Amino acid sequence: MYHDKSPPVQAEVDARPASAVSHGVGLAGLAGLVAWIVVAWHFGMDGPYAALVGIAACAVPMVAWSLFVDRVHRRPSTGIDWNWVRPWRDTIDISLTKLAGLWLTWAGIAAVYATARFYWQGNFAFAMWVLGWVAVPLFVMSIPYVLWIDRRLVDPKDGCWALGAWAMHLPEPVDRDAIRDHLRGWAVKAFFLAFMLAIVPAGFGEFVRADPAAILAGPVPLANWLITLMFVVDVAFATAGYILAMRPLDTHIRSANPYAAGWMAALICYPPFILMGDGGPLDYHPGTADWTYWFAGYPAMLWVIGSVLVALTAVYAWATMAFGLRFSNLTHRGILTHGPYAWTRHPAYLSKNLFWWISTVPLLTTAADWTEALRNTAIMAGVSGVYYWRAKTEERHLGADAAYRDYSAWMDRRGLVPRLFARALRVRS
Repeated sequence: MYHDKSPPVQAEVDARPASAVSHGVGLAGLAGLVAWIVVAWHFGMDGPYAALVGIAACAVPMVAWSLFVDRVHRRPSTGIDWNWVRPWRDTIDISLTKLAGLWLTWAGIAAVYATARFYWQGNFAFAMWVLGWVAVPLFVMSIPYVLWIDRRLVDPKDGCWALGAWAMHLPEPVDRDAIRDHLRGWAVKAFFLAFMLAIVPAGFGEFVRADPAAILAGPVPLANWLITLMFVVDVAFATAGYILAMRPLDTHIRSANPYAAGWMAALICYPPFILMGDGGPLDYHPGTADWTYWFAGYPAMLWVIGSVLVALTAVYAWATMAFGLRFSNLTHRGILTHGPYAWTRHPAYLSKNLFWWISTVPLLTTAADWTEALRNTAIMAGVSGVYYWRAKTEERHLGADAAYRDYSAWMDRRGLVPRLFARALRVRS
């Protein structure tokens, strides 16, 4: 009798595509941030300076982990060849042209900040104060940095160089598409960094100032306090991400969303263009009360709903933390496939919208006319539709990268949320 002694054939594993960011980066940043929060809580440091230190406490461990553990600076995607350092005389002209393009970009951003009154009112005044203080040091440090990095870049003639060459009327051909992408990338950073800096102090101060006795008084104050913590984490990671877009960290912007629909879908979710604010066309709050009102007489339900809302906010914060140093709207800075992105392509949008639906309960109204309930439900559905639109424009942008197409195809096959939706649609049909 013949016996086949060949090893058994193993079933092919449908492995999740590799993520551009490791779990360790976000955990390192979270550890640093939590350590600073504990210090700030102990000493009662609840001011804006303490909030800014929190950003640094989050960012520095992530930079250290990225360089010394993940060694991201050695990745080919940085565009840097550390083994080939050109003589500075070979790159000095390129660097000077690039500095001209960079300073021209910054001058344009400064002009927008100076002209728009919006940036000098309310919380945004703090953001302008911070940016005003760092402007001169940033200008000075840009000179040695550009001179240093250009000697090591495989191709130093990027969009920033192209803008400088265009402004200086150099005879060399200029890639206008590269200029547009460069300007789009800096427009994203300028718009969202100002917004993030504006909201950093408020959440941090509110969390640190909370009275421990009041927090433990019941499910509502405890849930609100934990939700505030989740937003402190989210804001810290997002702000660090907008600041530290650098090639040596492999966190640079690969591309900014080139589609007008993508920009429109994103900008209408943020001030000054926000449509969901008080009195806006997508304001779903008139005639509503929140979950604490509707379930006030049901302590068990308050615990349940509060726990669900904290969990949803935790997923939202986790989705930002998973980016490590790479968080940014409207840009491609590497494809994430780990953490909550192993469940769904858009965990932040999904958790955020579920939070709004559950916390607001738009089907209930305090108004005398139930028309308000129907109207608010329809408007909130419209808000969710905006985030669906945002998700699709992001997928269209990232779909130009084969790595995202592989991830998206894997998500269709193996992702928990897409499979649940697919199963639900099959049941309905």
